[in-house]
Amino acid sequence: MKKMEQLYEGKAKKVFATDDANLVIVDYKDDATAGDGAKKGTIRGKGVVNNRLSNNLMKMLEEKGVPTHFVEELSDRETLVKKVQIVPLEVIVRNVAAGSFTKRLGVPEGTVLQCPTLEFSYKNDDLHDPLINHYHALALGLATQAEIDQISEYAFKVNSILSEYLLGFNIRLIDFKLEFGRLADGTIVLADEISPDTCRFWDATTGAHLDKDLFRRDLGGEEEAYQEVMARLLG
Repeated sequence: MKKMEQLYEGKAKKVFATDDANLVIVDYKDDATAGDGAKKGTIRGKGVVNNRLSNNLMKMLEEKGVPTHFVEELSDRETLVKKVQIVPLEVIVRNVAAGSFTKRLGVPEGTVLQCPTLEFSYKNDDLHDPLINHYHALALGLATQAEIDQISEYAFKVNSILSEYLLGFNIRLIDFKLEFGRLADGTIVLADEISPDTCRFWDATTGAHLDKDLFRRDLGGEEEAYQEVMARLLG
């Protein structure tokens, strides 16, 4: 597979074309941002952790019936994936109150929710990814009702599979963000990544943060926490 020109560079990844129009290469960076890009920094080794973890979790989800963009891990930082048109919705599933949810709704962090919740944000940097509901998504033509139903079903399925899986490694899945994409034929697949950047992972015994909140909140130890998650899941 030949790596061609760079198509895109985001906060955490670069995407390159290949000599196959249906496949692209994702290259994971160590760059870290928080507060809508207001805080910038580096978490050494983050790109390797996120690449390898995400690929392993995607493979596991694929085996359990959630289609993903994953094709092949090429190196510690690079992965071959199916080219998708990203649905401009950030899909957030929450099991425990944390982060913006606690601020918006005045719920103490760590409160176990009576059922998992699903939120949509409009994926738009200029507008700071505002929270929307599915009626907004339909009205703006961001997705069809069938796509929203499919995405919602997959999101809850991912939550169920990952929550149980991670608990086997003494990690609680507090909440997480997913992104979905359309293949050329319109099929919806899970895209982007599943990592300590996009999930809140807490140690199930101590409640210690094992995710990007350590960077967001200037708590320190983020590099070690990312490595810890990889060590637990990948040995």
